[in-house]
Parts: sequence; structure tokens; C-alpha cells
Amino acid sequence: MKYNYIGKSGLRVSNICMGTMTFGKKCDKKTSFEILDKAYANGVNFFDMAEVYPVPPTAETYGVTEGIFGEWLADKPRDSIILATKVAGAANGWFVPPVRHGLTAIDAFHITTAIEGSLRRLKTEYIDLYQVHWPDTVVPIEESLEALDQLVRSGKVRYLGTSNENAYGLTKALETSRYQGFKRFESIQNNFSMLNRRFLDEIAIVCKQEQVSLLPFSPLAGGVLSGKYAPGVSWEGFRYGDYQNNPDSRMRMQAGRFANERSLAAAQKYAAIARRYGLAPATMAAAWTLSFNFVPSTIIGATHPGQLDDSLAAAETILSEELQKECDGVNQEILYPMG
Repeated sequence: MKYNYIGKSGLRVSNICMGTMTFGKKCDKKTSFEILDKAYANGVNFFDMAEVYPVPPTAETYGVTEGIFGEWLADKPRDSIILATKVAGAANGWFVPPVRHGLTAIDAFHITTAIEGSLRRLKTEYIDLYQVHWPDTVVPIEESLEALDQLVRSGKVRYLGTSNENAYGLTKALETSRYQGFKRFESIQNNFSMLNRRFLDEIAIVCKQEQVSLLPFSPLAGGVLSGKYAPGVSWEGFRYGDYQNNPDSRMRMQAGRFANERSLAAAQKYAAIARRYGLAPATMAAAWTLSFNFVPSTIIGATHPGQLDDSLAAAETILSEELQKECDGVNQEILYPMG
């Protein structure tokens, strides 16, 4: 395992981050503990969650993931863990989160309410990296940042991050923090994989110039880049197989975005490249995200401990220039397969 700093912060994290959004839905507590134990034993010190997890989020299950992690954390040295969680984004965003009666906003009230709930469920006195799950397009960024800044100054949070943000939003937040004297966002957590390279179009420039770290989520494109969505293989029990049959139209839309004809074709080409170079497709996919100098850690997920092996192997995998050129060729052939 390798360790890197996030942004300009003092957070030194393993280059593999253990994502937890399956805990409490796809994974029961026992399986979740087994996944966490295996990751921790292999040098992972960075764990990411959110108040709305597990996914798909519901009013009955939100907070369950943090509760499971809090139980696991109880007998670990707290300062050996870099714990990241998120405040639910605004209800005016891409969907209405099933917390606080669907009235969420990134304002002082909701930020304070959210952090107190997370601290209670996680059984800890502080969060290492507290992130905005998605932006608020109504509440002024000055108000949001002031409330987040107060969490850092109170000792409940060490550093701040954002998620699902665009280049304008990240730049606006950084400039506001600079001129107002607020603590800034040290990281951005966005979807980034060989199937979704849009981060490189604009936001990567901001990260490089401002020394903000990208923490990619879905480096395996929700499992598509593992190669398991192969022609003729049943999707029963797979994430996007479940999403295809979900009554929630947003879930069905995600299945169509991640597991469409073009993305599946590209994934098979990437899998073939990986095998020619003696790599598991999942290892290559995770290692690809780590090949960028603005990525200190990539966020993996699992539904059982055995899935961790290939992703953990990415921590020490360096992709050759020849392999990367072949992957770039696939990208040119099937450009923006996820839209």
C-alpha cells in the first residue's frame, strides 16, 4: 500500500480507499465487518461513507452504514483511521434525499444537524474529511462555507471536501474561501473511470492549479470494468441487474448510463487489454485512476471480501506506457460511452 496527502491537508491516506455504500443493504453487518477487516489488514486506512448510505437510500435505511462502521471502529485506534463522510446534498439537486423530510440544504441548520447525527452513529468525536455530497444551487456558497468552516474551528471536522461538483462550482468555492478566510475544500469526489473521463475535460485543470485532490468514485464504473457484465452472462444479483428492475426511475436511468451497449463494448475491450498484460480487469481499472498525480486515493467497493483482492492489487500496480496507449485507443474508438 502507498500513502499520499490529500490536497494541502495533513491527511495521509492509503491510495486505496474503502467505500461503504453497500453496508446495510447488499452486505449485512457480519459481511461488512469482514470487508473492513480485510481492507484494514492490508494497509487501508481511508474509509468513505455518507449519511444517506446504504444505496439506494431510503427513509428507513439512511444512516445504517455509518452505524455499522461505528461499531467496527469502536475497538480500533481512532488516529489510525482516516474517516470520511458526507452531508446529504440539497433537495433542489439531482434527487431529493430521504433525510430530514426531504428538505435538505447546505446551510447551517442542515450541516449542523447532519454532523451531529454522523458523529453519534460513528461513535467518534471528529470526522477527518467532511464532504458535501452534491452542491446546493440555491443557498449562497458563502453561507455554506461559513457553516462548514465553523465545524473545523470547533474541532468536529479536520478538513473539508466536496463531491459531484463541476469546474465552476469548485473554483467559486475555492475563491470564496480564499477571500473570506474560510477553510477550503481539499478534495473533490467525482465519478471517474476509463469509461467516464469527463473529469479530464475541465475540472482536472482546477485540481492541478489549486492542489485539490480528486477522490474517484466508481473507478470500476460500478463493476462494469471488472468484466463481469460479459455477453451471455446473467445480470441477476449484479448491481445494474437490480437497478434495471428497480421501481425508482433514477435507478433504472443509472443502469442505462453505466451498462449500455457502448459502455459494455468498451469494457470488454479494456478487459482484453488487461488480460494481455497479465492483469485482472479490475486491477487495471483502479490502477488507471491512480496514474494521475492529482489522485491520492481511489474509492473501491465490495459486496464480499473476495472482491477486494483485485482492487487492492492496484495499490502497487504501475501501468506501462504501452498499456495506457492501448486504453487511450479504446477511448478514441468509443468516446464518452457513459454520455
